[in-house]
Amino acid sequence: MNLRVRAIMSTIGALLLLPVLFGPKAGGVARADAAGDVVEAVPTTVYLAPGKLLEAPVRAWHLRYRSTSATGTADVVSGTLLVPGSAYRVGKRPIVGYAVGTHGLGDECAPSAAMARGTEAELAIISLMLLKGWAVAVTDYEGLGTPGDHTYMVGVSQGHAVLDSIRAAMRVPEAGLSDSAPVVVMGYSQGGSSAGWAAQLQPSYAPELRLKGVAAGGVPADLQAVGEHLDGTPDFGLAAAAGAGLDAAYPELSLDGHLTPEGAALFADARDDCVADLRDKLAGRRLAELTTTDVMHRPEWQARLLENRLGATTPRVPLFLYHAKGDEIIPYGVGRTLRDEYCAGGAKVLWTGLPAGSHVLGAVEGAPLAVAWLASRVLGLPVVSNC
Repeated sequence: MNLRVRAIMSTIGALLLLPVLFGPKAGGVARADAAGDVVEAVPTTVYLAPGKLLEAPVRAWHLRYRSTSATGTADVVSGTLLVPGSAYRVGKRPIVGYAVGTHGLGDECAPSAAMARGTEAELAIISLMLLKGWAVAVTDYEGLGTPGDHTYMVGVSQGHAVLDSIRAAMRVPEAGLSDSAPVVVMGYSQGGSSAGWAAQLQPSYAPELRLKGVAAGGVPADLQAVGEHLDGTPDFGLAAAAGAGLDAAYPELSLDGHLTPEGAALFADARDDCVADLRDKLAGRRLAELTTTDVMHRPEWQARLLENRLGATTPRVPLFLYHAKGDEIIPYGVGRTLRDEYCAGGAKVLWTGLPAGSHVLGAVEGAPLAVAWLASRVLGLPVVSNC
């Protein structure tokens, strides 16, 4: 056999060995052909406090997994899987798809990055579920921690990312999770929207998941109503970020073509900002100051805003919806309308209006109630609805 033939045979042999050497059990790159397939699962350490001073007592993996964009194309999303170290002794360990609230647009803002730094505030809520022995899959969402722009507040993409994070969790062999485990979903704010979309999409997108219930709080169900409410307020940066997110998901929106020079500079600068900078840099601004046309009322924008409005499809699983009465970011009426639409469609909804005086306090007050309700779903207790 001459040297050229030997080289070709050696190369073919190496290629055939790749799935063995770098399959899921090796924590490396695997063949990933379907939504939820694991591309990479790398053991990681999660910290509860800055400075890496307090390590979370869990087994954890940084994941990259297959998902689906809002327009139906295959993509790769990152996230973190957390599994308690102790055995779960009452049936199969439940899996939570946990959807975080707004973190920002840049990769450094991703929940996975924050957990590795010890700066992830929502670990306080996640810990309530870990203490119950549940595994928790936390998605970073599309474009947050992976190449490309974050499709912030694009509900279809976010719902896919949540459901596929649960599928991926089941496909990490070392985690020991069952593909027939009971599943629940929870999220607040951006995460509340993501949880709602997961509930709406699950029957058609991930019907194999044994979804038992979804808890969603502070839900920005109607992006146009929320955007109009935030215009000119200290939190306008969140509305601007949503515009950037929609533009990232749907190329036909062509946001850059409707921006003034100042608007173009501000939006370009925001592409890698975390939530604090988004709020600070754009506080008090109005969309009309930064655009050359009434962008949100253009036909192409109206179509995509309507497409990403929650409430048109009724979830099949029970829901716990909660909203702070004093929410200054997501109007209480937006959450109440979603509740009314789901109830009108026949969903089983437990609605709670919280006395909290702000959006953030709504997350704090509502989380223990939401986790307790999810526990009732895992245990299979009777569903209570106040529709």
